[in-house]
Amino acid sequence: MTDLFSNEREWRAIPVPDADLSYLASMDLPAPPGTLLRELIDETPWRAEDIVVWGKKYRQPRLTAWYGDRGKHYTYSGIRFEPLAWTDVLSSIRQRVEKIVNVEFNSVLLNYYRDQHDSMGMHSDDEPELGPRPVIASVSLGNARTLILKHRSRKDLERVKFPLNSGSLLLMQGDTQAHWKHGIDKERHPCGPRINLTFRRILR
Repeated sequence: MTDLFSNEREWRAIPVPDADLSYLASMDLPAPPGTLLRELIDETPWRAEDIVVWGKKYRQPRLTAWYGDRGKHYTYSGIRFEPLAWTDVLSSIRQRVEKIVNVEFNSVLLNYYRDQHDSMGMHSDDEPELGPRPVIASVSLGNARTLILKHRSRKDLERVKFPLNSGSLLLMQGDTQAHWKHGIDKERHPCGPRINLTFRRILR
């Protein structure tokens, strides 16, 4: 899998059982990844949310924002997101992602990892409004973070880990969400900011 993380602008399949995952190490973006990162950090109305886990309330360890077509709200972990109107930069990124993957998206979730202390718990993007076999295109900007995958039922499979580099595109589709959970752990060493844009299609 060494060539999976090359700088070539071509898809590499990620060999994971019960999943359909592809990785593009360097996608065509409307500006350099660092420029887009700074613009999104400065201009996005970030939200700090509280979530309830096993009856206890915690502050979510990252900031979020939801953009989309009118009426395309999204609910996860008990949090309801009403869509913000598309900005020029997000529309431009969406158009380029749609051209690459040949899928139309009507919404995007932004996650802002400010430093090594921010993280994403293990989860599947299996909310009813996404449909049974959602296509999710994930763009990474900024500091590389390690994506962790864990099978939902097969104990014989080890966790899969790989870095999501700045300017990359990860495509998750097919039965991936039905069989796997994914997340991002805190880092042991200091690291810079990262923004992850996960483009989705809300079906209702």
